[in-house]
Amino acid sequence: MSSSDITSAPGDNTGPGGPIDAAEPEPIKAVPLRRPGRWIAAAIILALLGLFIYGAATNTAYGWGTYRKYLFDSRIASGAVVTLELTVLAMAIAVALGTLLAVMRLSPNPVLRSAAWVYLWIFRGTPVFVQLVFWGLFPSLYKSIQFGVPFGPEFVQIDVQGLQAAFTFAVIGLGLNEAAYMAEIVRAGINSVGEGQREASTALGMSWSQTMRRTVLPQAMRVIIPPTGNELIGMLKTTSLVTAIPLSTDLYGRARDIYGVNFQPIPLLLVTATWYLAVTSVLMIGQFYLERYYSRGASRQLTAKQLQELADAQTIVKAK
Repeated sequence: MSSSDITSAPGDNTGPGGPIDAAEPEPIKAVPLRRPGRWIAAAIILALLGLFIYGAATNTAYGWGTYRKYLFDSRIASGAVVTLELTVLAMAIAVALGTLLAVMRLSPNPVLRSAAWVYLWIFRGTPVFVQLVFWGLFPSLYKSIQFGVPFGPEFVQIDVQGLQAAFTFAVIGLGLNEAAYMAEIVRAGINSVGEGQREASTALGMSWSQTMRRTVLPQAMRVIIPPTGNELIGMLKTTSLVTAIPLSTDLYGRARDIYGVNFQPIPLLLVTATWYLAVTSVLMIGQFYLERYYSRGASRQLTAKQLQELADAQTIVKAK
């Protein structure tokens, strides 16, 4: 049978020359599925939230007048600055030392691996509050520190008891403790980089340290940044434990000194919580943009501009 003998049947949209254009079907009017459970749950949550806000606003025990009085007090603001300084300096020590410890954990040298493991075992296995208490008692443990030749002349001698450096000991204590956790975060980020990257670097003649510094660590940042941001926020709140040093110039210490005089701890604790929330919110915004910067190229999803350019290119090809 030849192709000329084929005829289209009634109601068939195909013919000898190909498919026959038909009128576009009417768009489907989709009715969204009703979910009354969501509205009921939202109403219950809003009702409970409204009751809590009303109860807190009318409860005189909260001391809202005292809260407004000390919210922007200069002592509270200076305490917030000290808290930020503690956070930034301690995290700088933690990131630098944690990276070094992570590299030591992955080193082919068994001595370095063992030393890093012992460090993590000690600082992750003991509470940070206990560690800070020890740093507060450091002047009692060591009267002075000498630097020089063993069993020989001394070049520098530091009188530890005369330092009165509670802030320095707080930074050291927080930084050394956090370094143990940062080491595991960095190690996980390094392990996320494929072995092929290391093999290619070795094939190019790079040493192990050069491979880590130039190839592995830059790619591992995509995995390291998100948990590091969480650790930074956690460090901000952990600074309230420096009362164990003792250090009373931080945010919580200032609030504690104030309510130790006026005997109104609740409004002062609310003031402290408000400042912590404000600083944490700023850090979360910075973490969001930092994560987006390091995640460039990780997603294969096209942007609206890329989709439009692709559609224009396809239109030009069809026109030809």
